[in-house]
Amino acid sequence: MNDTTVRLTTAQAIIRYLENQYIEIDGTEYRVCGGGFGIFGHGNVTCLGEALNTVREALPLYRGQNEQSMGFAAAAYAKQWLRQRFMFCTASAGPGTSNLLTSAALAHANRLPMLLLCGDAFLTRLPDPVLQQLEHYNNPTLGVNDAFKAVCRYWDRITHPAQVIQSLPAAIATLLDPADCGPAFLGLPQDVQGWTYDFPEVFFEKKVHRIRRVTPDTNEVLDAVKLLRSAKRPMIIAGGGVQYSRAVKELHEFAELHDIPVVETIAGRANMLAGHPLNIGPIGVTGSNSANAIAEEADVILAVGTRLQDFTTGSWTAFSKDARFISLNAARHDAGKHMSLPIVGDAKLGLLALADKISDYKAPAEWVEKAQAERKAWDAYVADNVSHGNNRPNSYAQAIGVVNELCDPRDRVVAAAGGLPAEITANWRTLDIGTVDVEFGFSCMGYEIAGGWGARIAQAEREPGSDTIVFTGDGSYLLMNSDIYSSVLSAKKLIILVLDNGGFAVINKLQNNTGNESFNNLIADCPTIPEAFAVDFEAHARSMGAIAETVANPAELGEAFKRAKAADRTYVICMQVDAYEGWTKEGHTWWEVGTPHITNDPKVREAHEAWEVTRAKQRRGV
Repeated sequence: MNDTTVRLTTAQAIIRYLENQYIEIDGTEYRVCGGGFGIFGHGNVTCLGEALNTVREALPLYRGQNEQSMGFAAAAYAKQWLRQRFMFCTASAGPGTSNLLTSAALAHANRLPMLLLCGDAFLTRLPDPVLQQLEHYNNPTLGVNDAFKAVCRYWDRITHPAQVIQSLPAAIATLLDPADCGPAFLGLPQDVQGWTYDFPEVFFEKKVHRIRRVTPDTNEVLDAVKLLRSAKRPMIIAGGGVQYSRAVKELHEFAELHDIPVVETIAGRANMLAGHPLNIGPIGVTGSNSANAIAEEADVILAVGTRLQDFTTGSWTAFSKDARFISLNAARHDAGKHMSLPIVGDAKLGLLALADKISDYKAPAEWVEKAQAERKAWDAYVADNVSHGNNRPNSYAQAIGVVNELCDPRDRVVAAAGGLPAEITANWRTLDIGTVDVEFGFSCMGYEIAGGWGARIAQAEREPGSDTIVFTGDGSYLLMNSDIYSSVLSAKKLIILVLDNGGFAVINKLQNNTGNESFNNLIADCPTIPEAFAVDFEAHARSMGAIAETVANPAELGEAFKRAKAADRTYVICMQVDAYEGWTKEGHTWWEVGTPHITNDPKVREAHEAWEVTRAKQRRGV
């Protein structure tokens, strides 16, 4: 074994190690780390910045405008690469680092890899207290970076250069583990970053990683086969894990061989094309009448690669109380939810194992015909819902329909939070596999434009001919828009649709639906605003270097979208939509929200009582 050493700083060793980590994807080797997003400060510029400057070609560093949005971009990049590659984010000590907390939480909720390399206070404490340090009088080891323990899958503070030899491989293993995937955090004290150590040369040798595929236990598969064979009304819930496992082909083959209807979660949108005869639609709170109708009657449900969150399950009211669940998931935690019969393992291998054992089973023809009839009726509803003209008010659904009609099949759609995730999930007709990114695991406003930028970086590496299309409301735009500038600076073109409904209209809708008066959500209903006015989003986007225009209606939006497709840089299209009319009214299951148990308002009391009546359908489980 080579026992020669090389003297490097801690920061240099981290970057040199990342530079030499590769992953094999479909026979091609890529660096597993695609580069990073960074804002420098006194906590990372002098040492980590010095190390990164030496590898600017191998590990490109994108200069962000906000640490939180950098994290969102890194998450979207990982999604586009199906969790096979990741980006790092680096921030200085203090607020730069704390700005990444929300991003880490998003990545944690969505099981996405992201490496955080963040400055920390001096280990020696000789200059203590230092700029941006939070002092805890009875615990000098406690600081902002400890907050990341709650939102990361792997956490470490490097207090000696030699620790890198153990910590970095452990962090990479977490980032690439299908069952434990999520953000990894390394706290880097400012003095330790520059300390040197004689590292073994072998530590920096090229290493090629492969994503682990866990073979499901044979007994778990046999138990699932026995239950599935008994099904008279089977259904498959296809989650985001289907794509991360690269199991789309196996999902199709399994469903087609056994004639089992398939419904999609929000994360699992674009597992099947819209026209596939067994694609019965999206399920749950933001779902479709078709998927929710068969969910109510299904007796055995095979959940593949989904964590069964409340928007999928309608807070566990979407299914018969007698329905039995089989959960195929790489994560034991997810496979055993709600008394499911678990199959812990890789989705691709799990579907193949089930297919091998269940062989000649087919769902009853009348069940499949019922499901397809429900989907046909839903398609007719969507077609009407997205249509425009006849003096209808402008709506999200209409904008979605226009773009859906004109975009290329491989264009990627990005949305998050607010009303657009529901409207896209319900109304978007999938044109190609893996082309929809609706971030609803953490439902994070501000992800849209930043996530679009990260997705665009990944698309430029994988599919340079396609576009990234961002749908955002005015609320999310105002929260985080500076990556319009980032996209122009880095020549990563986005097409951004800003649909302005005058505030937080979807939460206003929830407020009204629970009997409450409109209050502090729409700009016009804020008591601290003397006179409301509209933001000139077009002018604002232009000021950041984008091409921008404002349109009056969906017909004009279609013409503007054609111009955006032909443009050479980021293009922003703004359109006002109605805050009250035009919402997709069909396709929703019940959703549990906290309503006042006592109130002096009769409308709120009536809404609470009506909400509680539906609770009778809720399944009990763990």
